[in-house]
Amino acid sequence: MPDKKTRTDSAKLDRIVAEARRNREQREQGYREQALKLYPWICGRCSREFSRANLHELTVHHRDHNHDNNPADGSNWELLCLYCHDNEHARYLDQVAGGEGKADDTSGPVATHNPFADLKGLLGKTPRSED
Repeated sequence: MPDKKTRTDSAKLDRIVAEARRNREQREQGYREQALKLYPWICGRCSREFSRANLHELTVHHRDHNHDNNPADGSNWELLCLYCHDNEHARYLDQVAGGEGKADDTSGPVATHNPFADLKGLLGKTPRSED
């Protein structure tokens, strides 16, 4: 009786190990694993270095912001830390908003003061000689 249970446990363990290996192989085919193999583990913006202990804080940024564009040579990828990655996406959203006219709306008040208006006249004057 115990022999049958041992064989069942062994078969279950074999299936779990095989599934884990398949999952690892699939992950290695993913763009994150490919990027981590291609590039040094350094943030492309702030130059922070990463080790296995904190590698989860290093992200793969798609330069063209298209997550479906994953060329095998990594030309659309850039490794960024979490903070720089968030900043990059915020800058992109600001740019998109600006492109739609939301950020550069010039219908509001415009500055009219010119601090250098009479600069030429001031530069042309000669200093007074005091007697």
